[in-house]
Amino acid sequence: MTDKFPDIASPLRTKAIMNTYGLTFKKSLGQNFLTDVNVLKKIVSAAKIAENDDVIEIGPGIGALTEQLAKGAHRVLALELDKRLLPVLAETLAPYDNVKVLHQDVLKADLENLLAENLKNSTSLKVVANLPYYITSPIILYLLNTGIKFDALVVMMQKEVAERLSALPGTKAYGSLSVRVQYQMKVKTPFAVSRTVFIPQPNVDSAIVVLTPLRAKSAVPFDEAAFFKLVRGCFAHRRKSLWNNLKSIFGKEEHTKESLSEALSELNLSPQIRAENLSVTEFVFLTNKLHELKVL
Repeated sequence: MTDKFPDIASPLRTKAIMNTYGLTFKKSLGQNFLTDVNVLKKIVSAAKIAENDDVIEIGPGIGALTEQLAKGAHRVLALELDKRLLPVLAETLAPYDNVKVLHQDVLKADLENLLAENLKNSTSLKVVANLPYYITSPIILYLLNTGIKFDALVVMMQKEVAERLSALPGTKAYGSLSVRVQYQMKVKTPFAVSRTVFIPQPNVDSAIVVLTPLRAKSAVPFDEAAFFKLVRGCFAHRRKSLWNNLKSIFGKEEHTKESLSEALSELNLSPQIRAENLSVTEFVFLTNKLHELKVL
């Protein structure tokens, strides 16, 4: 039955589906449909989808990536915000009995409860998605903050955001998002995706990012929430020195400045260094030292 029609992602079938249902693209939802089957297969390959994998897909659209995932995965749970697409997905994904589509906004969903109801006894859980550009970072951070043990997050996103996730200290792209993600995950960007393979065509190119949990962290903060807050504060004014950003966070009282100075000295950090030059581990050490000195 699955061989009766060409792949959903093929340009001809995508246009036929759009015409049949009278679909228009919603800019407010960042809808861009991928029409290159080879790219989709490369995404599935990058995710190393195996027959024991349960997959959460965010924003299945008309089912192009969902179909490729269903061919190799154990189960696929697709969360779609656009109600107009539910009858489309019911038809396009009808040949696959291992797919379930839910009308859900992932940022408002009780993901743990959804998994308990729809992916019971999962032994390997992955997220694979082509995320809307405007909401990529919030979704990534939401998934990391759930505490759910994902085996991998494999996400297509704007190339610029992908570069921020994988950026190294001392580079222009390195920022609080880089630190937040790299604290928890190993980041790889296996390949870029040209804007020309989407309809409508976006104004930027994309990239695939593969996030896998770090087996062991080189350092752990006394409190993760305090650590993340400190990192955001240190990058609040990128052109300012670490010292000036720390004073902005904690105040300029003399005893506070003395403790800040002591912390930097003990960590061999110059007050003039900028946040972008600190590694993830150095940020953790700074967090713990400030806590030790009762500043944080």
